[in-house]
Amino acid sequence: MWRARSCERGRRVAILRADELRDMNLDELKAKLRELRAELARERAIAASGGSLENPGRMRELKRTIARIITIVKETREKKGGV
Repeated sequence: MWRARSCERGRRVAILRADELRDMNLDELKAKLRELRAELARERAIAASGGSLENPGRMRELKRTIARIITIVKETREKKGGV
């Protein structure tokens, strides 16, 4: 029978929280985006070659953080554009 897990594992911790990202300027966000995309590419290459990942959940957090940065960049551009 399937059972839900209890909260033994604790909370997930984001790589960068949204409020931390909103404090960065556009150039810093773009640099962080490049850095995280490169890290995700490395993780994917390790996984594709059959290697074992040190932290499998890291790929999910990287993808979520990349999406979070892209969203904040778009919000910033819309705010500056007055749309």
